[in-house]
Amino acid sequence: MISRPGTRLPGVLTVLLLMGQPMVHGADGPPATGKPNIVLILADDVSADMFSCYGRPGSARTPNIDRIAREGVRFRTCYAPAICGPSRALLMTGVYGNRTGALRNDMWAFGSRGTLFTAQHSWARLLGQGGYKSAIAGKWHCGAKEPWDPAVGFDEFCVWEGPDKIKGHFGIDAIASGKRRDLKLPDLRYWYPSMVRNGKYVEVTESDFGPDHRCSFLMDFMARQARAGQPFVAYWPTVIPHGPYSTTPDAGAVMDIELGKPDLTGLDRKKKAAVLAEYSRRQRQRFVNLIEYMDKLIGKLIARAEELGIYENTYFIFCSDNGTAVTAKDRGVERGVHVPYVVRGPGIRARGATDELTDFADIAPTLLDMADITHPTDVKFDGRSQLPFLKGKVKRHREWIYAYTGPVQVVRTRRYLLEARAPFYGRPQGRFYLAGEKRFGAGYQRVDDHPDHAAARSRFEQIIRGLPSHLEEDHPFWISKFGKRWLSNNPDRTELARKQLYNHPDFSPYDQTY
Repeated sequence: MISRPGTRLPGVLTVLLLMGQPMVHGADGPPATGKPNIVLILADDVSADMFSCYGRPGSARTPNIDRIAREGVRFRTCYAPAICGPSRALLMTGVYGNRTGALRNDMWAFGSRGTLFTAQHSWARLLGQGGYKSAIAGKWHCGAKEPWDPAVGFDEFCVWEGPDKIKGHFGIDAIASGKRRDLKLPDLRYWYPSMVRNGKYVEVTESDFGPDHRCSFLMDFMARQARAGQPFVAYWPTVIPHGPYSTTPDAGAVMDIELGKPDLTGLDRKKKAAVLAEYSRRQRQRFVNLIEYMDKLIGKLIARAEELGIYENTYFIFCSDNGTAVTAKDRGVERGVHVPYVVRGPGIRARGATDELTDFADIAPTLLDMADITHPTDVKFDGRSQLPFLKGKVKRHREWIYAYTGPVQVVRTRRYLLEARAPFYGRPQGRFYLAGEKRFGAGYQRVDDHPDHAAARSRFEQIIRGLPSHLEEDHPFWISKFGKRWLSNNPDRTELARKQLYNHPDFSPYDQTY
């Protein structure tokens, strides 16, 4: 309730003001509650080096993400699993894949596709039990249960789903009913998107761009909760910039979803090289355009929070699920697991970049602490809440962080990196580096058997021994129905190992020999 000129505040509001409780008056609504709000944004398939706040050459211009970093904290080193399904599972549960079983998109041990949110807790459900309203917009891709399932716990949703899945989940045949033209498109997440919002098909035209709709859905959700004085968490797994690299409303033609591959018939070697180079340049420009458009939409969320008068009482977190597709995704090397992570919000000290380490196991406990909700006692988080560090109550956060894809593990401390550890591929020792204060692979020194670094290497072995088995050859996954099927479908794993154990040739700044 907003007081009008010449009227007196109700007694309860007067008491709250005298107690010093936050009472932010928004242009669009009533005073915000004391409980903070949370906006969590997850980009799709993009490495940390593509965001301008990380200072890398060739990055996209991302002023709104830069603003979050400037007003809060930018972790120079955040790790996530190198592929989307396990990454999202870890983000939602705070439990590493060697305990949940979510290890790769095609490797779900222990029946975890179905049990992910019954054997572990979803932070959405825990926040709901603590009085929060929650919404998700975008791409789910996190086990067999959908966001609206009670075990997951989102109150509202606007997610990208194909017409067949929408029909299967909700009985809505968008094409047969005439709500949608039966177009055969290379993708349904960008132009002429296929979406379901709170159980209803979203009717769109060919000139509608999916991310716009999902951003608008979240802005509406934020406004409704703010006006009701209701604390909320808005989760936006964006789909951007996952391929195909579509045009955006700011760059390129409508419905130009996928850049066609050039026809090289009859061209000599020199001409082929020139044509392919131009194709790669255009693809990269579309990739950059998508990232910059995502940043623009994030700016709209920030502006909406400011209009509602809730910005200062809202945490904004931005991160990405794994490294850039083709050049980093599904690679058990640092670039595959190194993702952006920036956060700002009430009580967080604006300190810019930090050398402290974090990984996706920290997100669930951090969200609960932001909402002042007690952690569950029946399932232990593998991560640690970032909030004490973010608020300056402690100087250090984590000694080590952990990531993986399939049978390949990556571990990092502040000074050392162990990557490409994979007993299943015959590489139980992995590769060990002295990284020091460097990042992005520049100047990493190989020190596998160097006596001066033996104590550090021993510490890494101790860390790994303290973790559950991670798809070693005697892991029970291999004798399960799904494990046997995986082995049958992958009889020659040479090419898969070659990809997962090494950087892409364009991103090989340090020694990777065995």
